[in-house]
Amino acid sequence: MKIDLFNEIQNPRPWPAGHEQQRFRRAIEQAKLADELGYGCWWQVEHHGAGEFSLSSAPELMLAAIAQHTERIRIGHSAVLAPGRFNHPIRVAERAATLDHLSGGRVELGLTRSTIPEWRLFDISPEQARAQTQEAFDMIPRMWTTDEFSHDSENYQIPTISIGPKPLQQPHPPLWQAAASPTSFEDAGRRGVGVLGTTMWESLERVGRMIKLYRAAAESCTDPVGSFVNNQVGYFTFVHCAETDEQAMRNGAAAAAAWYTVTALRFFEAATEFAATMQRHQDLLDAPDGGGLTGEFLRGEIDNAPTDAQLLIGRVLQGEDIPEEEVFTVLSAQQSLIVGSPETCREKLRAYADLGIDRLMCLHQIGSIPDEAVTTSIRLIGELIPEFDR
Repeated sequence: MKIDLFNEIQNPRPWPAGHEQQRFRRAIEQAKLADELGYGCWWQVEHHGAGEFSLSSAPELMLAAIAQHTERIRIGHSAVLAPGRFNHPIRVAERAATLDHLSGGRVELGLTRSTIPEWRLFDISPEQARAQTQEAFDMIPRMWTTDEFSHDSENYQIPTISIGPKPLQQPHPPLWQAAASPTSFEDAGRRGVGVLGTTMWESLERVGRMIKLYRAAAESCTDPVGSFVNNQVGYFTFVHCAETDEQAMRNGAAAAAAWYTVTALRFFEAATEFAATMQRHQDLLDAPDGGGLTGEFLRGEIDNAPTDAQLLIGRVLQGEDIPEEEVFTVLSAQQSLIVGSPETCREKLRAYADLGIDRLMCLHQIGSIPDEAVTTSIRLIGELIPEFDR
């Protein structure tokens, strides 16, 4: 299992003078440290209008800067918002290929549909988001690997043209899809791209079943969107390592996990997204073919009682003010966080590796954890990398 680093450039209040500049500079310093310690990849998200949840609205610029300050660590965009009103596929292909040259061939490129608040901000319908994301997956690898490219659809009319530059990596950088639902995990596998998920609110047992769903779809993929099947699973989770379990808690781990949970669920308008996802799942279950691999997965959950984490998320979405310690306790009980001493974190990392995760994306900079504690966490987890990266 590769140990990677995942970053949102979070900027929680209160905001002192120069707070944005400080956050960007700290992220570059963290990337330099991760490079020295042997982390596999630095993954940068893309969000718009996210307030204190994320300053990462121009990740392609941040990644270009990081590429110039590092030598070995991979440069991951996780993920480009693929509908055309966010990022036209030609611009995605051009930027990623340029970044591949600037980084010496270290780019990993993810795509995703995004979610309701960002669709609304850019005047995108859910139907457009789904269709244009599929087209982006189809178009971008062809732009990278053919001398002349053309495309004609309802969404894009592109006459025959040469798109450049081509990536340094041959045939092209690995492709990924950010995913949160069983449907998206199957979609990623059928496209032949890697999948990027989160364990923040998932039990390890369900993560294991999601991985099996993805693997089954990827192993049956005979016509990938790219030039090869990138059969890899990446998951991000909150990671905070300190000298002792007690010090990790004194550093504010419980408060950070609670802040992230509440802020993320509200920013993504998770209640509305949840209702839409449930409708898609029901449509799959009612489909004549039974819904394929995802239908099988969902039928295996029909009789399951809601988990404590699912109940807690429901309370958050209803506006209940839940104590920080309760949020942390519930999430920790299902092993969806990695918090504690190096010995504690080693044990939790091993559980993730045993599930078959290829890339564990460690979210160290979260909430109001002090910068010095974040740096210590990155360093202590870095010392464990040789045990897993074999």
